[in-house]
Amino acid sequence: MIALIIDGMGGVVVSGIGLVTGLAPDREGTWRRLVAGESAIGPLTLFDTTGFRTSIAAQVDVAALGGWPGGELPHLGRTSRMALAATAEALADARLPLVAGPRTWPLVLGGGASGMFEAETFVGARLRSGPRVAGARHILEVPHDSPSDRIAQAFGFVGPRVTVITACSSGTIAIGLAADMIAAGEATVALAGGADSLSRLTYAGFNSLRVVDLEPCRPFDLRRRGMSCGEGAAILVLEDAEHARRRGVTPYATLLGYGVTDDALHMTRPDPTGAAWERTIRAAMEDAGIAVTDVDYVNAHGTATEQNDAAECAAFRRALGARLDDVPVSSVKGAAGHCLCAAGAVEAAITALAVARQTAPPTAGFAVPDPACPVDPVPGAGRAMPIRVALSSSFAFGGNAAVLAFGRQA
Repeated sequence: MIALIIDGMGGVVVSGIGLVTGLAPDREGTWRRLVAGESAIGPLTLFDTTGFRTSIAAQVDVAALGGWPGGELPHLGRTSRMALAATAEALADARLPLVAGPRTWPLVLGGGASGMFEAETFVGARLRSGPRVAGARHILEVPHDSPSDRIAQAFGFVGPRVTVITACSSGTIAIGLAADMIAAGEATVALAGGADSLSRLTYAGFNSLRVVDLEPCRPFDLRRRGMSCGEGAAILVLEDAEHARRRGVTPYATLLGYGVTDDALHMTRPDPTGAAWERTIRAAMEDAGIAVTDVDYVNAHGTATEQNDAAECAAFRRALGARLDDVPVSSVKGAAGHCLCAAGAVEAAITALAVARQTAPPTAGFAVPDPACPVDPVPGAGRAMPIRVALSSSFAFGGNAAVLAFGRQA
């Protein structure tokens, strides 16, 4: 089993991470505040929340984001700005040049609202003030693949570009697909992840579904009443292990494998028995070549909705059995909110950091155990502990489910 953990998907490793969340505009700031048990969920100032059930979110300070090669690009939306900042951080972290000749590396991103906020703002201004309102070019950022195009434009990517849109599992599946390309010998390096920003449309949608909490969300807590919206971006540099070794890079973790399923049960309601998501977990473990006893930590989807948390805990009990009693299961959504189509990528990045730093991040907001969620959610602050293998789960609308398995570097 040790050899399988080292080799993984043909030896695909995470050699760089770029991370933008409401906690901080960078990787280290996000990790530091997360492990300390802090939360970024607070009053939403991006747009007027009058008439909504809630008025809170984990909002990114876009003004604090770092730059990228060539300076400012015209008409950038929030999503693209976050994606560019995360890409620059990930490339620098992996010791890859920010500015280079044409690069044929694959770029696979989970996409969501993209430039919806800017388009809403423009349309609203035009309805109020007439057709002479400036800013129509912001509508160019609406397509889901805009962040990928902007990354390619700024960093010289000319290879395959793929945008995955499967709701909350988009970034998770994007990472798995990029790893497949490396494992198949199609590339030695690939960038994968996701980016998504808050917009009136998505915020109104979750409010209308009545799945938002009036207070900051509390995953796995008996008092939980729903999710808190967030936004962010995460970019992982995936690399052939031997290629990384020759460059002298020390990876964060090995990407051992992943599983993807779709139960097609209901657009928003999960299978309460956990059977559907059990299949996803088992598919990831089989692909990774790991046993139940190898798993030491789970980074859960953990939305803090009553149905999701209970179904997810049931799925991990079915998949891990008695082993779950010794495996912490935490959710970062209590700290960074639900980052929508970027959630899977953000949580995969945090899981890779947890493996590298041998620390399970906490579940912010948790205080009161729920018999329907009999797991150890790591209350309070992060917990230093041995982590050989960690799972990162994303269980999305429409039954789109994906789980990644990360292993510690030998």
